[in-house]
Amino acid sequence: MLMENKLKAQLGVWIIALIFALLNFGACQTPNEPKKQENTNTQMNITNEQHLDSAIFASGCFWCVEAIFQRLDGVEKVISGYAGGETINPTYKEVCEGNTGHAEVCKIYFDPTKISFETLLSVFWQTHNPTTLNRQGEDVGTQYRSAIFYLNEKQQELATKYKKELSESGAFKDPIVTEITAYSNFYAAEDYHQTYYNNNSEQGYCRMVIAPKIEKFEKVFGDKLRMK
Repeated sequence: MLMENKLKAQLGVWIIALIFALLNFGACQTPNEPKKQENTNTQMNITNEQHLDSAIFASGCFWCVEAIFQRLDGVEKVISGYAGGETINPTYKEVCEGNTGHAEVCKIYFDPTKISFETLLSVFWQTHNPTTLNRQGEDVGTQYRSAIFYLNEKQQELATKYKKELSESGAFKDPIVTEITAYSNFYAAEDYHQTYYNNNSEQGYCRMVIAPKIEKFEKVFGDKLRMK
């Protein structure tokens, strides 16, 4: 009888631990991380469509960023990855340690005849907190910084203008700390990070963090969403 009670007590501890893990599963806690594919190319031949443009944004966990921008009409493809650091071909584990200098980013391929870079900027600034330095919610570290890696002078001009107007408007009570810097590198993240929310919507972090963000985003940008 005593042994049975001990087993029941231990089982209860395991169940509680499992529930806690599911509810507190953070972006840098993926178990059994697959090995990153080698020779990831910064150019990435994902398309031969010459009419597409691209943008690179960092605004916290790239699972969240990807899930939002994938839902915009005119966005053809979103690739989660790493940018802005010194380490060549970094792994997720290395970036999570915060020593590579890279931010978690999404490279967004879009059709400028359907959606403008200005609209992407609007979505960028309205779907994260650009006033928290190296942090979004419970995701903390330089890899979660707010940043725009511009690809040309026009993107730099628009991003700087938008940031200035937002700062002067008083839309945020605290100063905007978004980094606006020239693109220098981009490395695609491991395959299991791609289209993460769509493939893992029942996972704890997806339900607790990403789903509410998507719901708020869709209410604000309902007229910009792709047809389901």
